[in-house]
Amino acid sequence: MPAYSTAGNYRRLTQDEADAICAKHDRLWTARPGGARAVFSWMDLSGLNFRGRNLSDADFTGAILAGCKFANARLDHTVFFAADMQEADLSECSLRRADLRGACLRGADLTGADLFEADLREGSIAAVDRGRGLRLLEHTSRVSEAQGATLVGANLERSKLSGVIAVRADFTDAILKDAKLVRANLKQCSMSGVNLAGADLSGADLSGADLRDAVLVGATIYACNTTDARMDGALTDQPSGRDISELPYAEMVAAHAQWCETQGSEGSPSSFDGADLRALKSIKGYNLTALSAKGAVFYGLDMEGVQLQGAHLEGADLRACNLRRADLRGARLMGAKLSGSDLREAVLGPLLIGADRMLPCDMTRCVAKGTDFSNADLHHAVMVFADISRANFTGASLKQADLSGAHRPNTRGLELTAVAKGATA
Repeated sequence: MPAYSTAGNYRRLTQDEADAICAKHDRLWTARPGGARAVFSWMDLSGLNFRGRNLSDADFTGAILAGCKFANARLDHTVFFAADMQEADLSECSLRRADLRGACLRGADLTGADLFEADLREGSIAAVDRGRGLRLLEHTSRVSEAQGATLVGANLERSKLSGVIAVRADFTDAILKDAKLVRANLKQCSMSGVNLAGADLSGADLSGADLRDAVLVGATIYACNTTDARMDGALTDQPSGRDISELPYAEMVAAHAQWCETQGSEGSPSSFDGADLRALKSIKGYNLTALSAKGAVFYGLDMEGVQLQGAHLEGADLRACNLRRADLRGARLMGAKLSGSDLREAVLGPLLIGADRMLPCDMTRCVAKGTDFSNADLHHAVMVFADISRANFTGASLKQADLSGAHRPNTRGLELTAVAKGATA
């Protein structure tokens, strides 16, 4: 029997045989003798375990990978052209620039996977047939009912999904910035909280989809079908609340900063409750202590090093903001949206307002999915019932923080021994 079978004539591999091929691939990647690229073209690998493997640049063209376990594997630039990946576990995998054209991902789990610039467009393989010339090969369905793929929190930025069929797939909180979704079939998809900024959805079918709190800023939606789609809270190019055209927000921010810096002798305090501040682009380094911006939209702003001690930011939209090294001591962030923001080295500890009194940073019920809190100061922070799924707390100080009832699946760097009260898994 040949080492690699021809199209349509699958060779079944055992786990030991697959491991031997992976070992040679490892040697190739580490420049050791005896290495060879892993080629699994037209092989039946269903149910095999590849967890944590480095199979970047491997070739799985036309392979049967149903039920395979790839969790946490590195699969960058890997070829899965027309592969059958039904029910495969690809959670937390790195699939950057992978070739997934024509791949079948029915029921596959891609939760938290990184598919940056991956190609998921339509694709088919033709084989030579003596009687009919070229004929297309199609995989036979392996499940009684086609289930949608799970891509919760996956990174699909700049990926190519034109023409993809993803009926009832779960894209909750996925990043699809600048993705190509032309004529994509996304009927009844779960897309709440998805970031589609700059995405091309021309001719896409989103009928019955759940797009609550989705980001559609700069998205192309020409001829897009959104019949019966839920779009409550979706952020578009249209102003959300009071627009910058209604009030001189730039002047008001400058006046508030001057009021803070001169301890009230110059400038004046300003209120930004319900304001849409996106047009400001940047408020980097401003001193905006005690700012009132309840329900305001800051989405995408550069706020690095901003001073917001004691600020009222209840219900504010701070998604995708650069808040690195920001001072948020004592800030009121109850119910705020912080998903995807950069809060590295930010100060979210208590604000001392007297010899024996302090005001903690209150993030009760805030949504901070995929937020980067690495090396941040969160001591005494209140994150009761907060959603911190997939957030990064590596190196963060959580001494006496309260995470009672917090939702924290796939959270990184969160040491429960450092918090006053535990969090639910």
